[in-house]
Order: sequence, then C-alpha cells, then structure tokens
Amino acid sequence: MADHKSALKRHRQSLKKALRNSHYRSTVKTFIKKARTAVAEKKADAMALVKQAMSMVDKVGGKGILPRNRAARYVSSLSRLLNK
Repeated sequence: MADHKSALKRHRQSLKKALRNSHYRSTVKTFIKKARTAVAEKKADAMALVKQAMSMVDKVGGKGILPRNRAARYVSSLSRLLNK
C-alpha cells in the first residue's frame, strides 16, 4: 500500500465504508428471512413484514450497496411470495 497521506486516508475511508455496507447487507438478509418465515407460517403480520423488507431492499439498492438488478430480483420474489 502507498505511504502518502491521501492514500492512507482513502484506505481508512474504504474500511469504514466496507463495514457500513456489510451491516446493510446483513440487515437486508435478516429482513428477507423474517418476511419469508412469516409468510410460510401464515402469521398475521406477514404482509407488514414483507412490505418492510421490500422497503429496506429498495433503500439499500438505491444507495448502491446492493446491485440494482439484485435488489429488483429480491423485491420481485417477495411480491410474488405475498401474492400467492
């Protein structure tokens, strides 16, 4: 790694960004998992959980943390699940 000031700052920033992005990705996976289990178990709040998961996926996809097509695929699969 380079040893000048701007490269060191860039490295620090990339570490912070990677940590933040991994948190968002993990949160999205958790929301999706909760929504799918709620629908499978036919819970009363399943619709709310699915909508919450779709909202989170859209938010993270809009930030560029998830690739746009992957976010769209997640939303599509959740909406198909809800419509069954």
